[in-house]
Amino acid sequence: MEDLNKENLSGKDTEQEIDLIELARKLWSGRKTILRWGAIGIIAGIVIGLSIPKEYTTVIKLAPEASQSGGSSGNLGALAAMAGISPAGTSGKDAVNPQLYPDIVSSIPFTLELFDVKVTNSDATVTKSVKDYVSNDLSAPWWSAVMSLPGKAIGGIRSLFSGSDSEAVKNRKPDSFRLTPEESGIVGALSGRVNVDVDGKTSIISLSVTMQDPMVSAMLADTVAERLKEYVTDYRTNKARADMLYAQKLNDEAREDYYAAQQRYASYMDKNQGVILRSMRNEEERLQNEMQLAFNLYNTTAQQLQMAKAKVQEITPVYTILQPATVPLAPSKPSKMMIIVGCAFLAVMAAAAWILFGRDLRNTFKKGETDEETPAAK
Repeated sequence: MEDLNKENLSGKDTEQEIDLIELARKLWSGRKTILRWGAIGIIAGIVIGLSIPKEYTTVIKLAPEASQSGGSSGNLGALAAMAGISPAGTSGKDAVNPQLYPDIVSSIPFTLELFDVKVTNSDATVTKSVKDYVSNDLSAPWWSAVMSLPGKAIGGIRSLFSGSDSEAVKNRKPDSFRLTPEESGIVGALSGRVNVDVDGKTSIISLSVTMQDPMVSAMLADTVAERLKEYVTDYRTNKARADMLYAQKLNDEAREDYYAAQQRYASYMDKNQGVILRSMRNEEERLQNEMQLAFNLYNTTAQQLQMAKAKVQEITPVYTILQPATVPLAPSKPSKMMIIVGCAFLAVMAAAAWILFGRDLRNTFKKGETDEETPAAK
């Protein structure tokens, strides 16, 4: 039995070797076809690589400040204690986590705010808004233009029947609640070209902008970084700034009341110098007490105002620019070599599949058709 099993195994190995040799022989016999298809793949890769517009990517890296539980918070608590206020509400967790920055940048309201940003091309000859640049200056491969022809034709026909409405829509201010098809397309294009990545360990923020003009890429990246910092700052300091404005209002009112009480007391004293009547003295003490109370209130609101200003300053985020925006010198894509190699590889694999299996399938199919036609002829 063991001898029979060994013979069967050796027979299978021999068959596999024969099959591999046969496959290699087929490939070798069809080497001209493989080379021809490979050359066609290289030519196709060159055409595709030259048809895809160059893209330039600008990367900015930011390091946000680390949250502090002491330090300035302790100083703020001391100031609150001087004002007689509990500092319990001065500490809290930041609601805008850096992990949310990608969602903020890709949001429709944030993207709409970039429409009016002015950018200049590399030649410094044309300055236009981002909306106009994305609508008119971004080019696409020729096959994209061919595939978009039906949609453009339909849009042109529609515009013929809604000329006045289209002018009104073109001149209106973008509204995130209701976007036009053109605005929606621009928002989608910008969202795909502006990206934010946050390192979970170091919290370093990498902001990248990809455009077909290197100068536009750098200018827009710098603007997006500034807008992102402003957005986060406004969000974090919104309540603190409202509290500061309210404290400023109370302080202004208390100052006016104190000045008025001070003026009443001074006027009364000027009019009643040398008077020793008890009723006059009582009125003097009352006015003096009112002035002192007004001063105490004014002093307290002044301390509260200073604490509110310190609170705004404390929670205002600070970003360290690790890598500023610079105009890229080389395109980031497309990688023409990778496209050529990929097309050549696919062409060679397709040629090999045709030689190994396609011809046999075609011959089998033709033979079956011949066998079916022969009885019919008889």
